Amino acid sequence: MSSLLVKAQAGSTIVEVTPESAGWTHVGFAAHRLASGEQISLETAGRELCIVVLTGTVTVKVGEQSWENIGERLSVFEDRAPAAVYVPRRMRVSITATSDAEVGLCSAPGTSDRPVRLIDPNTMTRSVRGKGANTRYVRDILPQTEAADGLLVVEVVTPSGHSSSYPPHKHDSDNIPTESSLEETYYHRLNPAQGFAYQRVYTDDRSIDQALAVENHDVVMVPRGYHPVTMPYGYDGYYLNVMAGPKRVWHFKNDPAHEWLMNK
Repeated sequence: MSSLLVKAQAGSTIVEVTPESAGWTHVGFAAHRLASGEQISLETAGRELCIVVLTGTVTVKVGEQSWENIGERLSVFEDRAPAAVYVPRRMRVSITATSDAEVGLCSAPGTSDRPVRLIDPNTMTRSVRGKGANTRYVRDILPQTEAADGLLVVEVVTPSGHSSSYPPHKHDSDNIPTESSLEETYYHRLNPAQGFAYQRVYTDDRSIDQALAVENHDVVMVPRGYHPVTMPYGYDGYYLNVMAGPKRVWHFKNDPAHEWLMNK
């Protein structure tokens, strides 16, 4: 299998993953950097979209609706959730930066014509997972408790020296409630920006087994298998997760070899 690491680029489109480029069915993701005044336009066609304002402020127009100057963060590492907009299929979208900004475009196949809506950061559930050096901080942007066709979107901050998505877990089998089948992308940010992280993606039979050195703005694709992340000392990690599959529910199975860590 070719590398599951998608390297960041220097242009306005930082990184992009499509179902065609990934060789899968559901998840799409792109990150864009916009200077103040710059605009991107798109049509959702047969896909639903969650626009995540990672940093800066933007005006989002969808059809006849618009939201002005949304977004508050200067950094994804700030202790606050992002602004986001949910867009169903068959809509025209424009995103105009009202300051220097970075946006994430998360997509999956759309099956209905749900209303467009602003997802207020104050409504997003925030939680702490793990303990000790496995502690990380979670912000649910579009969880399964909120309306969408297929998309699940969440962001996670992992402190220096900590592990995340750990113990290793997977969600690649349609075996609900034990496990659901979901493709996934990880969009990584590092603080300070010259840092790096490690992410391993592996299956039980090792038909996939890749240990990836991840730099700022890189994406890791997870078509199947376990996918833990580790942050070296001195660098905090952030990732934006996009998941989608045949059923919009997140159930995962821990690697049996490492499940004993849950009892520590």
